[in-house]
Amino acid sequence: MTQAQEFRIERDSIGEMEIPATAYWGVNTARAVENFDIARRPISVYADFIVALAQVKQAACRANVDIGVLDPEIAKYIDQACQDVINGKLHDQFIVGVIQGGAGTSSNMNANEVIANRALELAGRPFGDYGFISPNDHVNMSQSTNDAYPTAVKLGLVHSMNNLIAEHELLQDAFNKKGEEFKTILKVGRTQMQDAVPMTLGQEFHGFATTSGEDIQRLREVLPLLLEVNLGATAIGTGINAHPGYAESIIRHLRDISGFQQLVTAHDLIEATSDTGVFMSVSSVMKRAAMKLSKICNDLRLLSSGPQAGLGEINLPARQAGSSIMPGKVNPVIPEAVSQVAFAIVGSDVTVSFASEAGQLQLNAFEPVMMHVLMQNSTWLRRAMCTLRVNCVNGITANAEKTEAQVAASIGLVTALNPLIGYTAASAIAKRAQKTGENVGDIAVEEGLLTREQVTEMLRPESLAGKLPDSTSIRMLTDAEIAEQERKINSLDSSELA
Repeated sequence: MTQAQEFRIERDSIGEMEIPATAYWGVNTARAVENFDIARRPISVYADFIVALAQVKQAACRANVDIGVLDPEIAKYIDQACQDVINGKLHDQFIVGVIQGGAGTSSNMNANEVIANRALELAGRPFGDYGFISPNDHVNMSQSTNDAYPTAVKLGLVHSMNNLIAEHELLQDAFNKKGEEFKTILKVGRTQMQDAVPMTLGQEFHGFATTSGEDIQRLREVLPLLLEVNLGATAIGTGINAHPGYAESIIRHLRDISGFQQLVTAHDLIEATSDTGVFMSVSSVMKRAAMKLSKICNDLRLLSSGPQAGLGEINLPARQAGSSIMPGKVNPVIPEAVSQVAFAIVGSDVTVSFASEAGQLQLNAFEPVMMHVLMQNSTWLRRAMCTLRVNCVNGITANAEKTEAQVAASIGLVTALNPLIGYTAASAIAKRAQKTGENVGDIAVEEGLLTREQVTEMLRPESLAGKLPDSTSIRMLTDAEIAEQERKINSLDSSELA
């Protein structure tokens, strides 16, 4: 095969470059790949972002036809090319790195070139025939990187976070089911790592479910903030090179294409083009969810510690050998991995904060690193929740005999006797029980402070553990609902490599 057959020549303001003949990307993408050989992770690892970019380009194409500035014949091919990308095709052609200078220009031009060359292919024209369909003049018409790129980042995050919320709901359901399974198992509660009053293991797991539910709500609350976009702002927010009716038209089309009917155009496009506060809000909410999830993982490790010399109240599923030197040792590897994801998310939150602060005048040039860490955080957190649910929570079992024996021997039981015998007498019983190992109820009866009937009544599980969760108020997912939700979520991983 000759050189002419293997490559095509593309030109830009800097000069000529050889582009592989079969590549859908072009000269601008090629220069970005040369310049930003840093992360060695292409933007294609975030499928939600690539789909969002194509949705923005498709909406722009339709809006430009509406206002009469784009030839409908050319638009037909561009529209279909965008739809191909939305449907998951050509994602491997989005090859620029996630870390890049230029405020996202490289990502935007990568999209423009892939869509243009796919449109040329549909039109029966050769790749690179930009006189017929141009990446800049046609695919990028009425746009700038500075409004198209941040809009795609926001839409991509909405897509990704919706899937994160769906996985979070599955995890909440798993905790609730364990709460029901363990609802009658008494155990010792602990504060400051010291024995406190009794509770049930079910209450502890229902608490994990409630924590998950609160974080789901916080994630939902931040989503509308991502649906305010600056399309029509073009370069700095003045709308230069965009028809007066373009902004209204593109937002209407983007609502239909994305399915996000809450999409609105920012009222101040100058401010919206330079402001990245929403990304700090999103990062903060994900950090909160990650930290609380890591706290739950800390609890799971403690509750399963030992098993002989630790708390040993629950058993985590044995997933792999725990030591290369200690035979039979099994470690809590799943909660450990989840906590490490949480630590990474905390670091990423600092990255987003610094990148947001670093914006200057009419633009923030550091949105690419914000896109990267936020999309990564959403993806990693979703997958961490999945492995915690599937490989850990679903298989947890309780050591009921051990927990109930600990309750019977716990001096914390004396707190339940306070209402009848008073704090001073209860303290004396606690000290004697701690010293001798005697049962606090037996001591109270022996000292003539209570009758056996009174002790039995006050130390009943219902009395000790307080009000138990009302399971009738908790709707748990059916196996069919779980399977369908998992199918939708897992379909993402065929194209996401992050």
